[in-house]
Amino acid sequence: MMKIDILTLFPEICRAPLGESMMKRAQENKIVDLRIHNLRDWTTDKHHVVDDAPFGGGQGMVMKPEPIFDAVEELREKSKIENRKSKIILMSPAGRRFDQQMATQLLRESHLIIICGHYEGIDHRVIEQLVDREISIGDYVLTNGAIAAVVLVDAIVRLLPGALGHEQSAADDSFSSGLLEAPQYTRPAEFRGWRVPDVLLSGNHGEIETWRKEEAKKRTRTNRPDLLR
Repeated sequence: MMKIDILTLFPEICRAPLGESMMKRAQENKIVDLRIHNLRDWTTDKHHVVDDAPFGGGQGMVMKPEPIFDAVEELREKSKIENRKSKIILMSPAGRRFDQQMATQLLRESHLIIICGHYEGIDHRVIEQLVDREISIGDYVLTNGAIAAVVLVDAIVRLLPGALGHEQSAADDSFSSGLLEAPQYTRPAEFRGWRVPDVLLSGNHGEIETWRKEEAKKRTRTNRPDLLR
């Protein structure tokens, strides 16, 4: 069973989406052990301060290193007792862009500790001395890293054996083959004069597979030509 710990200042942002649908079933079926922690639990002052003004001046506040180091070191120590090796991830717009290939790579890890950034950034000593990998989910900035962490966790967990209802589902997803997924249709066969392609009603599985491959290429050329390059 894969173990994932999320460190965030806003645990409720993670709990709602990661407690529904496939993610809920994956936890109930012991496919993933997901824990969401409030980083303020590792502060030592009565006000639970996690940020301070940046050295050298500048706008905004920077997340302090002490609670992050204390939290990660405690979670990592518990992981050692369970004979797991922890991989420390920071959700950051400055990180490497997340994709399906990276999700598959992270699938091999037994324990992920995900740090969610906030404010104007995080003390760089955390990145230099603690973090194994910085990850971004796209070339834009979010309010905080908890939102990005939800995307990362969902993309990884759905690839775990047994997480989806059908094992082929993840293999057929967009990007898994390097192409976007082919169009899908369901009943009724005709809706407002628009018919489902005849080949899908033919029962000829060979022709259907050929059609899907061609449509996947066509859709990729139109929407994501960069994938073909």
